[in-house]
Amino acid sequence: MNIDLEAPYLPLVGKRLRQETSRDDRIKLGFMAVIGLYLVIALGAPLFIMLSKSLSTYRFDLAAFEFQVSDETRTNWGPVVTADALNQELGVVAEDELASSSDGRLAATKFFPDFSFRSPVHYRIRGTTADTAFLAGSTLEKGTEWREYDSGTFRRVVLRPASSLGLENFKTYFSTPALARSIYNSVLMAAISTVVTISIAFALAYGLTRSCMPLKGLFRGILTIPILVPSLLPGIALVYLFGNQGVFKDWLMGYSIYGPIGIVIGSVFFTLPHAFLIILTALSIADARHYEAAASLKASKWRTFTTVTVPGARYGIVSAAFVVFTLVITDFGLPKVIGGQYSMLAVDIYKQVIGQQNFEMGAVVSVILLVPAILAFAVDRRMQKRQVALLSARAVPYAPKPNAGMDRICFGFACLVSLFILGMIAMCQIAALVKFWPYDLTLTTKNFAFDLMDGGGWSAYGNSIKLALLTAFFGSLVVFAGAYMVEKTDGFRFGRSLFHFLAMMPMAVPGMVLGLAYIFFFNNPANPLNSIYGTMAILVICTVTHFYTVAHLTALTALKQMDPEFESVASSLKQPFHRLFFRVTVPVCLPAILNIAIYLFVNAMTTVSAVVFLYSTDTKLASVAVLNMDDAGDIAPAAAMGMMIFYTNVAAKLIHALIARGLLARTQAWR
Repeated sequence: MNIDLEAPYLPLVGKRLRQETSRDDRIKLGFMAVIGLYLVIALGAPLFIMLSKSLSTYRFDLAAFEFQVSDETRTNWGPVVTADALNQELGVVAEDELASSSDGRLAATKFFPDFSFRSPVHYRIRGTTADTAFLAGSTLEKGTEWREYDSGTFRRVVLRPASSLGLENFKTYFSTPALARSIYNSVLMAAISTVVTISIAFALAYGLTRSCMPLKGLFRGILTIPILVPSLLPGIALVYLFGNQGVFKDWLMGYSIYGPIGIVIGSVFFTLPHAFLIILTALSIADARHYEAAASLKASKWRTFTTVTVPGARYGIVSAAFVVFTLVITDFGLPKVIGGQYSMLAVDIYKQVIGQQNFEMGAVVSVILLVPAILAFAVDRRMQKRQVALLSARAVPYAPKPNAGMDRICFGFACLVSLFILGMIAMCQIAALVKFWPYDLTLTTKNFAFDLMDGGGWSAYGNSIKLALLTAFFGSLVVFAGAYMVEKTDGFRFGRSLFHFLAMMPMAVPGMVLGLAYIFFFNNPANPLNSIYGTMAILVICTVTHFYTVAHLTALTALKQMDPEFESVASSLKQPFHRLFFRVTVPVCLPAILNIAIYLFVNAMTTVSAVVFLYSTDTKLASVAVLNMDDAGDIAPAAAMGMMIFYTNVAAKLIHALIARGLLARTQAWR
């Protein structure tokens, strides 16, 4: 039998089959769009505004202002004359004085040497363009219409600078030797700290994974302690240990702890846990067959180390190096406390904004600080993409063999580093309890009377706990929901890729840069969100955004472990995605959600750089109080507040462990 395939049975040429999106997918896309919009508003828009501020230059355009002066009868007016013509005649404003900031003011009376506020003479002023602006008292005036003032009012008239876009701010920065040197100092300190930290972290991780040394669990716990304290605290500890009145000041052989030495030691302290955990994970993934092959080939221990151990962990080492480099070059708290006169980029931002109110130059430094952070992040991501799987299905887990000599060396080194960490914390604890160091070592609790000190008192500590709880709750909700929409939505590849890009951006943005960008964006009266400026809400948004990336990656890792068949089965049973989300996804991923919550809580308690520009009198924070008390010379109370942050984070970790144990016993029994 012949079968004739006619045209109606053939697919139409040129027609592309498109997968029909389900209602659940459209809802997921909507949620993803909402959270993506949050990231645009909380990160993209502020950074764009900050970049435009760094390119904004301000200068007094004297030719744009015209004056007229009456006689004493106020019936006859003199000729119209520009401020530029008057300045050329009188020379009252030098050329270099015409450059200004956005808040610049130039008194109009400067151009009238015979001015007297008691004179019956009246003055007129207008602009030559519609954008020309001046202030009459607190009233902003613009435009080309004449405004007439008596002498008493005219003395309060000030000219405002005109804005333009250009690279003048960057030229000014790089032409100022003291400011430009901050770049060299920051890169140098970050490079030295990275080499030292990675060396110590690798040695510790190697000892824990390649030896049979005792107390491995204890050492793991001690090595993570620096994560629980703000970066200012090691600076305070170093002052008490090696400062002018320090216990071990003679150990420095005449060198000062205030400067590069203190910055490097403190940086090693607070970045060591990050490098250690990354390298420990890399070294934990090892195939025993590689070591057996090396032994059968009679390779020396050194050759085995250089050809098997190091190459197997190289991506972890590189990733840890870039994490440490970024943390050091963007840190503000430590160099502010222990840096002395040694200038660093992050401290320059603080000085320009808080000290000189020069927001444009602060934006310039922020853009410069973004460059190394973004480069380090980009290289790290590229290296991670090149990483290949080191374990196959036939892999044999590596188990170290006892070696008395090696075990003793590893144990001794771990004890030495642990002593360093515990010694720094102990020194801060002593400083918090001693009456007057080093002259009166009587124990006292007066340093905890924060209400009698500068910095915000006990209310600042309460605000920090409130911030941490809100950040942990809302941050976990937003981050996990966003990660779920990205991972479990079918189709919309471009939208999901764009969302993932936005979620990865915060990792490359230093806290100081984000905080300054928030000033430019949210402090603008024209912004509909201006009402949240100075409230707890903006601190929560900033903190969640600052630490979004690590939490997002944690959530993605947990979600990737779930078989996509869950969604397929739920769809075939016509179950809505939210039922699957709450009954299956959340219980299965509960360990990751709890880890995200405690991660956000701890970082919200310790962060300084991201919030130092954003707090108000009603929202002062404990970490910022440490900075303010140290600035005021109350170093012991600053140490006490730092220890309160440490106590809180330890308590939070314990509560987290108890809650996790109870909840996971019920939700993770299937494991």
